[in-house]
Amino acid sequence: MKRKIVKGARVLLLFAAAFLAGDLTARGVEYFQPEAVPAAAEGDWGLSFQQEGEPPVANASFEELKQYNAYYAEDTTEKVLYLTFDCGYENGNMPAILDALKKHNAPATFFVVGTLMKSDPDLIRRIVEEGHTIGNHTYTHPDMSKISTKEAFAKELQDVETLYEQIVGAPMTKYYRPPQGKYSESNLSMAKEMGYQTFFWSLAYVDWYQDQQPTKEEAFKKLLGRIHPGAVVLLHSTSQTNAEIMDELLTKWEEMGYQFKSLDQLAGGAA
Repeated sequence: MKRKIVKGARVLLLFAAAFLAGDLTARGVEYFQPEAVPAAAEGDWGLSFQQEGEPPVANASFEELKQYNAYYAEDTTEKVLYLTFDCGYENGNMPAILDALKKHNAPATFFVVGTLMKSDPDLIRRIVEEGHTIGNHTYTHPDMSKISTKEAFAKELQDVETLYEQIVGAPMTKYYRPPQGKYSESNLSMAKEMGYQTFFWSLAYVDWYQDQQPTKEEAFKKLLGRIHPGAVVLLHSTSQTNAEIMDELLTKWEEMGYQFKSLDQLAGGAA
């Protein structure tokens, strides 16, 4: 592969700002150069959308990622999609999102940061009780591509595992999403050695600015126009727009012939 592969409200606010700023850096190629071949800096996941309804060109191919038990979409012509949410903190939008998923019997994976698990264990329990999966988004949401030692890498994931087991009373499903979409071959290898499967994405949009939320029309333009067979969709659970449109969005995808599947079916359920 060419590119190697707190306490208190003040701390939470600073964490949220860093979380969202990091996502902007990691996803700039996808949003602001949609017609260009990906030219992301080393370690940044990048996508280029060439044609509506077709999978984007990604930094790495299905086969290149498969050797690390990693995925960004399913290589299929079947109209299926996989819903995933990145969860850095909670600002009141999760109940509406979960209600819509339940209404449509749509399974989802929520990649959760450790600080959210610690601050809102009831939310974690609800997600699991309603049949969804909690994935590992690391404890502190760092740039994991800059972590070179197995010990430091493992701690970021194991601290989340420990919290999850304390809250849910069962081992955590070993699904991992690199914070900010930053990755390296070394990271992917370490995740695989820990029994993890890594998930990037093939569709996302700018939904994380709390004071500049996209309109319903803007959201639908991206999420309906760029949906494709086998898509792994990334949405932020903190987005008010996502909460407001979720029921209608799922309905529209269903009307387009799409079925919602769990990441278990993409990954084959094997670690």
